[in-house]
Amino acid sequence: MAISIALIILIGLLSDYLFRKIKLPGLIGMLLTGMLMGPYVFNLIDPVLMKVSSDFRMIALIVILLRAGLATKRDTLNRIGKTVVLTGIMPGLFEGLVIMLIAHYVLSIGYLESAILGFIIAAVSPAVIVPMMVSLIESRKGDRKGIPTLLLASSSLDNVSAVVIFSGLIGIYGGKSPNILMKLAEIPFSIISGIILGILIGFLLHRLFMRYKPRATKMGMIVIGAAILLTWFENALKPFVFVSSLSGVIAIGFILLEKSEAVAHKVSQKLGKIWVFAEILLFVLIGAQVNVRVALDAGIAGALIIFSGLIARSIGVYISLMRTELDIKEKLFCIVSSIPKASVQAAIGAVPLAIGIKSGETMLAIAVISILFTAPLGVIAMNAIGEKVLGKEGQRH
Repeated sequence: MAISIALIILIGLLSDYLFRKIKLPGLIGMLLTGMLMGPYVFNLIDPVLMKVSSDFRMIALIVILLRAGLATKRDTLNRIGKTVVLTGIMPGLFEGLVIMLIAHYVLSIGYLESAILGFIIAAVSPAVIVPMMVSLIESRKGDRKGIPTLLLASSSLDNVSAVVIFSGLIGIYGGKSPNILMKLAEIPFSIISGIILGILIGFLLHRLFMRYKPRATKMGMIVIGAAILLTWFENALKPFVFVSSLSGVIAIGFILLEKSEAVAHKVSQKLGKIWVFAEILLFVLIGAQVNVRVALDAGIAGALIIFSGLIARSIGVYISLMRTELDIKEKLFCIVSSIPKASVQAAIGAVPLAIGIKSGETMLAIAVISILFTAPLGVIAMNAIGEKVLGKEGQRH
């Protein structure tokens, strides 16, 4: 496994460098590296590492979500709170429902199965979006209107909404949960409960740091450890209730910033250094989950379904932003920032196949295509439009 990690670091760094040299995001290079190194192409990654890759990916995601919370200020959240809720729920619902309708006719499957597919595809990827938004926040681009914070927070909410609806639909298919409305009611509960737990942990960590004054490196390690325990707590409660640990992780960073900006700044600096390694691990291992051969099986039908869903999502984002002060170019940036799919599709794309849904193989293939198509497209579009739209604002302020 040690050799595999060494290869991931070295080849991942090289691909990041090469893609940046040709004016493309390094993230795309790391995703492609993972695809080539993974079990479906050259099989260079130790199977033991592949088995625990979900844990490594979660730790990497925790690092960037903590950095996101440590960069999120209360006054910004107060300005964009209502918009976060709209952009975190409406676009995903639009996308999931449109895919449900389109897939029913294109794939000739039942509405329940097409709905399951819809909410596999509907989830955006915080793993792709959050790092870019944190970078914008740290460089103070889009800061005046809180655009990066808006997209950061809404991506987490969007993610939770899609996963909760998906789990409800899977429960209905298996005859375990006949009431979808009860599952939908879990969305606000899971987010609020996750935030409350994160706030409590944040306060406890603040008291601990104020009393014992550990070094910045130790503070960073303690914060990561506490956040990992929060995700464990989510898994422990999952049979009984859904708690959004992702929301809680962001809340931990937010509270530390609120209580002590100096401590938050020190912790954020240390997490920034850890992220150099975590980023490579995250995106290479996400790429390694992608089965290119399965993706080819879905063909044109899969591409049509994904494209239809993206149009619906774009309409949902635009409607969510209609009453805001954002101009048309800023709204366009928000639309393209909601394109990327990756971590959720890699994590749950194979669930329908595993539980015996007849069209499970097709669903997995379309989930894979959604990663291959939307992750690079979204990253390229965010970089291109972000520089033109938010870059100018950053220079003015």
